[in-house]
Amino acid sequence: MGFVSRFTAEVTSADVGRRATLRVRLPEGGFRDIVGVLESWREGVILVRRRDGRVTEVTADDIVASKIVPREPPRRRSAGGRPTADG
Repeated sequence: MGFVSRFTAEVTSADVGRRATLRVRLPEGGFRDIVGVLESWREGVILVRRRDGRVTEVTADDIVASKIVPREPPRRRSAGGRPTADG
């Protein structure tokens, strides 16, 4: 028996301000995952602020799966106060 992926949509407009992952259907086929904080959700257009600060616009109709995820943990620092190689 193989692995079966179940697509669910848990995120709603009430989740603005929370961190989420969105699986979006691409126009050319396939999917892309976007993770970030939901900045706004108006008239079917969602703005997501990604970790690098960029804002990505997503159309709600293109979302095939979504869920709320925990806040990103703070980056670890080395003894010298600099981020470690893995963070």
